[in-house]
Amino acid sequence: MKLLPSFKLALRNIQTSKLRSILTMLGIIIGVASVIALVSIGQSSSRSVNSSINSLGTNVLTVSVLDSDSSDFTINDVNTLKKLNGVKSVAPTISGRVTAKYSTTSSTLNVVGTTASYQKIKSTEVANGRFIADIDDELKLKTVVLGSEAATTLFGAANPVGKQVQLNGTSYKVIGVLQSSGSSMGSSGDSTIFVPLSTAERLASSTSIGSVYVQAKSSEQVSFVERQLNNALLSVFHDSDDYSVSNSQDVMDTMSDVQDTMSLLLGSIASISLLVGGIGIMNIMFVSVSERTKEIGIRKAIGAKRKDILVQFLIEAIVLSALGGLLGVGFGLAAIKIYGLFASTGVSLSLPVTAVAFGFSLLVGVVFGVFPANKASKLNPIQALRYE
Repeated sequence: MKLLPSFKLALRNIQTSKLRSILTMLGIIIGVASVIALVSIGQSSSRSVNSSINSLGTNVLTVSVLDSDSSDFTINDVNTLKKLNGVKSVAPTISGRVTAKYSTTSSTLNVVGTTASYQKIKSTEVANGRFIADIDDELKLKTVVLGSEAATTLFGAANPVGKQVQLNGTSYKVIGVLQSSGSSMGSSGDSTIFVPLSTAERLASSTSIGSVYVQAKSSEQVSFVERQLNNALLSVFHDSDDYSVSNSQDVMDTMSDVQDTMSLLLGSIASISLLVGGIGIMNIMFVSVSERTKEIGIRKAIGAKRKDILVQFLIEAIVLSALGGLLGVGFGLAAIKIYGLFASTGVSLSLPVTAVAFGFSLLVGVVFGVFPANKASKLNPIQALRYE
């Protein structure tokens, strides 16, 4: 039996029971659309996270104080880290929350005290004015740099540079506004206020450094610098549980593993719909065999071979799954487009995932179509002709 007539016959049989065919394909449609949409969104999120981490630089390490009560980590300790071999620059930070007020507008915002080197290490761009300078820190000047969102919250559309803003009731001069950097790993610098480190010590009534960004001279020296940092910090804290040293590559690897695991999990869950759809196809093909028993008997009586009957029903199952797969691809693409309208990061269709999902839908049609097709091909023509 030629394949083209078999495909035409399969399409005609599907068209005679449109509603039943659509309900049969529903599992395949949902499965393919879910796999494409969820995995594509997961991969796009992973790329966004990796891009955010890459923007920090591959030669930047972060020292975090985990137990501030164990020891006061001061600027003198930071200066010791700066003298280590392979270290290009360091940027200590003191973080907290303050009540910022301008005119009648007030808001509770994050405040970060740091030095001039923070701008280069973190690749921070200034939209208006300037960033904190060494002279601001040395003279303990009451100057602030506003994140873009913080500036909008307090000043609206007006240019805040040169104006005074109150932090916990004390006036500070705005010297700059940062460009919007968006969010990275769940946090955003746009709603942060930056002040000189010495000013932050006075504002927080503490000289204890919360974290330090350390820039190595090159990405090849990151591991060497990390070992030196651990040795130097151990002599300060005396317990490795009181601090941590991480680099962007470690964070990127960890986040990639998490994202890949989540994508695999989401894809696996969505694939269950494909299996359910396959069971639906097998069920409806068994029903079709029962309904067309007499037709099978007539075809065998006029010379159709077992292989011809097998191919006919198998092709019908494949056509059902292929149509469901194509509709699933369309719905998956539509879901991605709709998600992209509301998401902060762009989502693009993953062609390999689409190909795998569609190919899997065809495989489901073959696997679950074999059993009813085999049953149809084994029917005895005499008994089939007598079937009512």
